[in-house]
Amino acid sequence: MTDFHVSPAGDDSAAGTADHPFRTLERARRAAREVGGDVTVHLRAGTHVLTEPFELTEEDSQVVYQAFGYGTDAREDVVVSGGREVAGRRGPDGVWVAEVGDLVTRHLVVNGRRVERAGVDGLPGTVRRTPTGYATDAPLNWRNTSGVEFVHRGVYPWTEARTAVASVRPDGEITMAQPAFGWAVDVYNSEWFGQTMSGPPAPTRVENDPAFLTGGTFALDRSRPGRHVLHYLPLPDEEPHVVAPVLEVLVRATGVRDVTFRGVVFADTTWLRPGSDRGFLHYHSNGYYDGGRIGKVEPAEGAWLTVPEETEQIPACVRLDGTTGVRFEGCRFTRLGATGLGATGGADLVVRGCDFDALAASAIAVTGTRKALVEDNLVRHVGLDHSGSAGITFLDTEDCVVTHNHVHDVPHNGIVAGPARGGTRVTRNLVTRTMGVLADGGGVYLSGPQGSAGHGAVISGNVIEDTRTPYNFGLYTDYGATWVEVEGNVVVRADNTSVLHVYPPLEHVTYRGNFWDADPVGSDAVPDGVTYEGNTTITDQADLAAATAEVRARAGLLTARG
Repeated sequence: MTDFHVSPAGDDSAAGTADHPFRTLERARRAAREVGGDVTVHLRAGTHVLTEPFELTEEDSQVVYQAFGYGTDAREDVVVSGGREVAGRRGPDGVWVAEVGDLVTRHLVVNGRRVERAGVDGLPGTVRRTPTGYATDAPLNWRNTSGVEFVHRGVYPWTEARTAVASVRPDGEITMAQPAFGWAVDVYNSEWFGQTMSGPPAPTRVENDPAFLTGGTFALDRSRPGRHVLHYLPLPDEEPHVVAPVLEVLVRATGVRDVTFRGVVFADTTWLRPGSDRGFLHYHSNGYYDGGRIGKVEPAEGAWLTVPEETEQIPACVRLDGTTGVRFEGCRFTRLGATGLGATGGADLVVRGCDFDALAASAIAVTGTRKALVEDNLVRHVGLDHSGSAGITFLDTEDCVVTHNHVHDVPHNGIVAGPARGGTRVTRNLVTRTMGVLADGGGVYLSGPQGSAGHGAVISGNVIEDTRTPYNFGLYTDYGATWVEVEGNVVVRADNTSVLHVYPPLEHVTYRGNFWDADPVGSDAVPDGVTYEGNTTITDQADLAAATAEVRARAGLLTARG
């Protein structure tokens, strides 16, 4: 085993020893490649600023990247950041401003915390949609029309889109960026039990203009090309230390084998796509429309909606593509502008004992991977920009396990398992305070075919509490789910505990030995494709808590964290 050391105060011409460390991760990567594997790279305390993504390929296999002292009381605090420090000054109006050249970011970090973009609720006055955007009879005193972004929350109950403004006329005529607005008109159409929608309604929120500033928020004025100005209104008695996230990707690993990250904080990225001319036309979970075919579905009699037949997925800031045996242990993912950790294809992924917080989209998204273990992770306050994003999401996977995690305070689903090749296990998780923004989802949401007899999905031993928005199902098997066993779970304080009648209908789905504080929808007339037996409804919360004490004791984190 060979050891190399990297310090923000090091020197890339040094030997990479403990006394003479390298300065950059890239230099350590090259040194590890020269050795040919079985290398540990020790990251010393401080912030390791990346100016471009850290790229790993097959030749960079069999390497451990870890905080110095990991696993001991001497572990050092290590941050890998995609941000750039920005110097500014306060103006006479108290607003902190900085000239940042051609910098474009949708995120900001002040004194180590993610801060919100300035925004207001909706458009003022009487608003109507036009062929090219919107119009209002109220004055718009915006200073940064080229950077203003519209949020369309609940365009479908589970959907939140974003589109950019192209220009504004003094008479209140707003022209939206194309092709995003034209796409939105095509994508979002529905008839929902007597209510018809044709194209996107007026925005529910308008973001990113200095006129919208309130304490602790920011806006980036791009009205002068190449002379952008960052505006931040400090909180009382605050002296801002400002970091602007610049990179969209921190780590990209392709085809590597047996690479481990331990004790590393991944922080400070942005994602520019939602503010571009192509917008962010969200449909469900992490999926969004980027052109292509649009279809029509009929979820119930008297209801239809148009949907993308092809979708892209929100990218991750730490990306794995076709990797084998990659592990993340004791890491933290925070202040990231898209999904925290994403894996596509590959096998044998382990994510254990990590914390995910202050993320724009999901914590973990796994697509097409075989044998992944997501265990003992704390996921909270994610989906801050993209409210349809789940805490943890799996799609088209095989033999993947999500166990002993605590997911809380998320805007939509807590844990999502989409159509799978079989072997999905969602067990002994604690899922609390989900569905905080959008509707039609649950603490644990599972949809579509789940394999075959003997190789389906198991959802067991989970505790799901406080599923908050109206029209939700704490534990939700949806959209033609097949070959699913739902056993020994606890669901309390949801709008609905579960639902047995969905479209397409459930097939080979068993609900057995679960505890609820209300009967699931449809349990009085169980459909042919569902077995419903041995479940217990206890309406008194104290009695239910006593009856489920053993299940509760076994759910959630294996290692207590704040």
